[in-house]
Amino acid sequence: MRAFTYERAASPADAAGAIATRQGAKFIAGGTNLLDLMKLEIETPTHLVDVQDLGLDDIEETEDGGLRIGTLVTNTALAAHPRVRRDYGVLTRAIVAGASGQLRNKATTGGNLLQRTRCPYFYDPNMPCNKRKPGSGCAAIAGASRQLGVIGTSDKCIATYPGDMAVAMRLLDAVVETVKSNGETRAIPIADFHRLWGDTPHIETVLEPDELITAVTLPRPLGGTHLYHKVRDRRSYAFALVSVAAVIQPDGTGRVAFGGVAPRPWRVEAADALLPQGAKAVVDRAFADARPTEDNAFKIPLAERTLAGVIAEARS
Repeated sequence: MRAFTYERAASPADAAGAIATRQGAKFIAGGTNLLDLMKLEIETPTHLVDVQDLGLDDIEETEDGGLRIGTLVTNTALAAHPRVRRDYGVLTRAIVAGASGQLRNKATTGGNLLQRTRCPYFYDPNMPCNKRKPGSGCAAIAGASRQLGVIGTSDKCIATYPGDMAVAMRLLDAVVETVKSNGETRAIPIADFHRLWGDTPHIETVLEPDELITAVTLPRPLGGTHLYHKVRDRRSYAFALVSVAAVIQPDGTGRVAFGGVAPRPWRVEAADALLPQGAKAVVDRAFADARPTEDNAFKIPLAERTLAGVIAEARS
């Protein structure tokens, strides 16, 4: 790990300002992903701005019946919150499907949205990786790609977004609130928050360098049955090969999002309308532009079978 300096910010504006005035500075909260990347020298910040004292750790009801979740709310606290368990069950299910209890106690809502890919070539500094070192190439495309993306990828990168929580938030149409060093605030629909890789896979979100996530807002509840199925290589503490988040209504309509398959939580609204026709119709539409490798083509039929299980559970 390389040497760095450190400070604890006293307000969101101070934190954003500290980042704006120090080249190579980064925010840190729970640090569950960033510290690992620093130990491997994949991330090499020169200065860390700790945001843990900002008081952004409340969950509040919004005027329209939704929830506003502070960026520092831990994954454990969010999954266990009574309103989340009652009205946004898919979010609780997704969170507890990820990581370990110890990590969920430290990981924060904002940090979870920003966790980086688990592509093995990204984590190996001896291999070319356009995400880690732009312009160096992508070893994954001709390498071992079983875990990697099948849709939304590019000729520069086939990594996936690794998280579970964000898949449920994408299903629920969450909105990410931010503040910049000049005080400007933004409300970013989560559908627009994570970028597709294109020619610049090292740029993973639409956040600007001095932009701090302050909260995530959930719209009013959808009702229906909330389900999250995650398929992985071992029963716990592993990232998804494929995950399915769904809210299904009694008449068979609903919405679906997929994880483990793309650079961002993958949802195609046009596919939602096909839910009454069954899993194959939804997956055929959602993955119509898929470009799988020989190693990971199994993910598409796996997504269909996983969704079929979700639909069957909703009917039972």
